Amino acid sequence: MEMETTYQLLDGKKTSSNIKEELAIEVKKIKEEGGQIPHLAAILVGDDGASETYVNAKVKACELIGFKSSLFRYDASISELELLAKIEELNNDSSLHGFIVQLPLPDHIDEQKVTEAVAPEKDVDGFHPENVGKMALDLPTFVSATPYGIMQLLERYNIETEGKNCVVIGRSHIVGLPMSILMAKKAYPGNCTVTVCHSRTKDIKEFTTKADIIIVALGSSEFLTADMVKEGVTVIDVGITRIKDESKKSGYRLVGDVKFDEVAAKSSYITPVPGGVGPMTIASLLMNTLTAAKRAS
Repeated sequence: MEMETTYQLLDGKKTSSNIKEELAIEVKKIKEEGGQIPHLAAILVGDDGASETYVNAKVKACELIGFKSSLFRYDASISELELLAKIEELNNDSSLHGFIVQLPLPDHIDEQKVTEAVAPEKDVDGFHPENVGKMALDLPTFVSATPYGIMQLLERYNIETEGKNCVVIGRSHIVGLPMSILMAKKAYPGNCTVTVCHSRTKDIKEFTTKADIIIVALGSSEFLTADMVKEGVTVIDVGITRIKDESKKSGYRLVGDVKFDEVAAKSSYITPVPGGVGPMTIASLLMNTLTAAKRAS
């Protein structure tokens, strides 16, 4: 008789709060030894609501664990030249260990140019081509925050990855592509057989029904449904979409790329949205900043 799987929630909120406690202890130690306190800065251009929320959460997390943080705000009308000049200034500021330029940027600014302007040793977002290349070659580097956060979740919940079939849905440079490389690397978590599915994949279901681990990073709400997964699967949901919901005080609710209730019933492990991958992204950014500070000292 087949028993229904009881799933365990991969709780990003709780795990990220554990990581922050560990970081706070490290900062206290650095302070006691008279070392340099890790300092993270963020550049925010324009007034995109989601970006505003993310940046504020990052600043708050820094304060909570004892990091220094700086926020540089600019109007959407800032020229590319002015922004690049600010980046150059931060690259040369030795009191600053890492900084991020919050994306998306206004249309008149070339995001690739901006990404490449950040000094690789201060690129705690892990977006610089040099850091992406090092990640691909399995050299010590800054892994971009969302993939790093996912790897932390898998590791801290002791999820078996070796020899498993892993399907990554989405091939973005920020999540899908790095995840596929990290899950295949010779390490733990890793050693998976990885398939990357995307908008041009024919019959995604054929791949997902054979997967032991599915990482969905599409930005397409409730895309993954119960008929697409097998019993006992581990599901990591990276998507987050606002959906109108009059019953909520805010007028909307947040959903992921996974139809949670029905997929959870077949899963052994699954991340919730919100409270799964999101908080882990910020924790990873802080971990990268501590690493940057240690390398600089």
